[in-house]
Amino acid sequence: MKKKTDVSPKIVRLPATAVSLKESILTHLKYSQAKDPSTATGLDKYTSVALAVRDRLVEKWIQTQKSYYEKDVKRVYYLSMEYLVGRALSNYLINLDFREECLEAIADLGYSLEEIEENDIEAGLGNGGLGRLAACFMDSMATLGIPAYGYGIRYEFGIFYQKITDGYQVETADNWLRKGSPWEIIRPEYLYPVKFYGRTIHSLDGQGKPICNWVDTRDDVLAEAYDIPVPGYQNDTVNNLRLWAARSTREFDLHHFNMGDYVKSVSLKQDTETLSKVLYPNDSLSQGKELRLKQEYFFVCASLQDIIRRYKRTHTAFKLFSDKVAIQLNDTHPSLAIPEFMRILVDEERRPWTEAWDLTIKTFAYTNHTILPEALETWTTDLLGKVLPRHLEIIFEINKRFLEQARQKFPNDSARLARLSLIDENRAKSVRMANLCIAGSHAVNGVAALHTHLIKTTIFKDFHELYPSRFQNKTNGITPRLWLKAANPRLANLITDVIGPKWITNLDELGKLRSKIADPVFCAKWREIKNSNKIDLSAYIKKEVGFTVNPDSIFDVQIKRVHEYKRQLLCVLYAITQYIRFKENINAAGAPRTFIFAGKAAPGYSMAKLIIKLITSVGKKINNDKQTMDKIKVIFLPNYCVSLARIIIPGADLSEQISTAGTEASGTGNMKLALNGALTIGTLDGANVEIREEVGEDNIFIFGLNAMEADQLKKNDYRPENIYSNNPELKKALDMIRDGYFSPGNSRLFQPIIDSLLVHGDRYLILADFDAYLNCQQQVEALFHKTDEWTQKSIINTAAMGKFSSDRTIAEYARDIWGVKTSG
Repeated sequence: MKKKTDVSPKIVRLPATAVSLKESILTHLKYSQAKDPSTATGLDKYTSVALAVRDRLVEKWIQTQKSYYEKDVKRVYYLSMEYLVGRALSNYLINLDFREECLEAIADLGYSLEEIEENDIEAGLGNGGLGRLAACFMDSMATLGIPAYGYGIRYEFGIFYQKITDGYQVETADNWLRKGSPWEIIRPEYLYPVKFYGRTIHSLDGQGKPICNWVDTRDDVLAEAYDIPVPGYQNDTVNNLRLWAARSTREFDLHHFNMGDYVKSVSLKQDTETLSKVLYPNDSLSQGKELRLKQEYFFVCASLQDIIRRYKRTHTAFKLFSDKVAIQLNDTHPSLAIPEFMRILVDEERRPWTEAWDLTIKTFAYTNHTILPEALETWTTDLLGKVLPRHLEIIFEINKRFLEQARQKFPNDSARLARLSLIDENRAKSVRMANLCIAGSHAVNGVAALHTHLIKTTIFKDFHELYPSRFQNKTNGITPRLWLKAANPRLANLITDVIGPKWITNLDELGKLRSKIADPVFCAKWREIKNSNKIDLSAYIKKEVGFTVNPDSIFDVQIKRVHEYKRQLLCVLYAITQYIRFKENINAAGAPRTFIFAGKAAPGYSMAKLIIKLITSVGKKINNDKQTMDKIKVIFLPNYCVSLARIIIPGADLSEQISTAGTEASGTGNMKLALNGALTIGTLDGANVEIREEVGEDNIFIFGLNAMEADQLKKNDYRPENIYSNNPELKKALDMIRDGYFSPGNSRLFQPIIDSLLVHGDRYLILADFDAYLNCQQQVEALFHKTDEWTQKSIINTAAMGKFSSDRTIAEYARDIWGVKTSG
């Protein structure tokens, strides 16, 4: 018998030397870009560099995916509507560990790194912390060798590009794909149908068992896959981020084309493909809400079809599904995956309801990211029934059976059952998506110790009493590869020189820095690096907004999404107070200070946008005041994103984490800033509580009400107008805003802000915490003058950040929720 020949391709690793990379770049310039060095544009050069790097990723990528099938491993599927991955090239070069070789190859070709990175456009796949967390988690899963896949939407336009025009936020299209993306690979072989609308027909099969058919659907689309590699740090694992693009089921309507109406013939195609056009369409109108709901279903429907296809390659029955598949829901946006999985099992696979529900619970887990009741996602039953009629039926059936189970534990407690119900019968009848996630998951986690305590004792108290074992905490983390090694190479190199490189994958190693606190040479190097980073940031500020700032001043940083609960307004009021003090006495005590703000407001959030206008107006007045300009500056940097964060964070002295206690789930900006040696001023909110535990009470500035005190104050007839009347400095600052000092010619411009504080009850307790905040800021100033002591506390903050690695977070998810092993 003739021996069978092995025809499987051999994996030949391309070398990552500078010489080999240079050859690959030139090859791609010629054969992929059809250019030679004399005609190549900056984009051609960047794309050629990117493809040369991608070639070295692909080899590991193929082998990784192949090994998952060969070993029949349990896989983790992370479902998230957002991924903020930042600039891809720098991320890949760090994790593949040939950054220096690539830079040498670029230099040999006569290219500049600035020219290359200018064309490395950030993927517009996220808005804020939720998307950045997902990106950190994907990095950690690959670094730990966890068989994992991310799923999301390939938005053509990101949240928006923020411009500041006359002090106002102006949203422009974030067309991040306008130059293409060399990192993604289209998979046209994976096209999945996604249906909407229609009606259901219930009948019995030949054996008398009930069956349901979802028929007469319309606006159906196809989900097309685009893959982006996610490499681990210095290992052979390259996981996959799969993004879905909506494609029409037909290119154009031939009937209208033949009738001579070409525009109408393609309009249906364009309409159906809007599903993946933009991240977070404005849902203030019913049309936007409907599009948003369809986006969420489109994403989970395609993802589940892909997950099941992959499972069926090696398994024929569903009984092992939860042993081989773990699905993590990143907030409630993917919650429709639960009824969709039930629909597939019951209607298509014809599995009994109880078996299907048991499998669903064992497969899904849910991460909650908010404790604000108004932020918990709901859909009216009218809209859900219109767009997804079968899913609403399934949700009603889930709710019926769930409440029957709850009634057994809580008989004669109709009020509790109403709170537990997946259906909110008040006002517009709605489906509570968080309740659905908890009922349909085997694990529910908060993202900080305080946050988890609050969800168990407040918004989900009834669920916790029903399912106490389901709830657990997984404090968020950040990847040290991006947020220290890549973002702050000066500091990263110093740390590596002193304690070695193990910290990059074991952040607890940073604890060894504590032994260097009393070393004057090391402390001097630490200060020198911070000063260099501040000089770089100063240059960026001058270039972007035209103001000269003093690198020797306190760089006081608040960078995050602009929202009332995050209390940018509290920081602005302090800046105005400092300005008044200097105006009244230029020699008043107080270190020079540069307030640096960055962040986007949701397009429909008028109050947040007005706060941005206030920040920029205050900055315009203060920054141009010749009497005080050497003492204080207020800067707003537009279009906050990962790349901008990487510029700001290494130069920050003070990290503003001042949300109203009991409102922030976790925060990760607090971790990034502390990791880079900034000292935190903040409330006992979110992960600030745990940061204080790690760094010690003497190395963090904590002020204001705690969560319990804030809750009690709101319940006890809080009167902010009394605080206003009895605090002269606060009153003067608010009166200046009200009377038009910062808005000449329009004294009423900021009246809504004043009204929110003095008429509408100061919901986020800004005035209640104002005095404590000012006193705490005085402690900051006193310490900043003690250069050696400040430096030591800066080192301690970095040294204490081991807990806040996303590697630790993901290892806990793997052990406690997903049931998978790490190899990293």
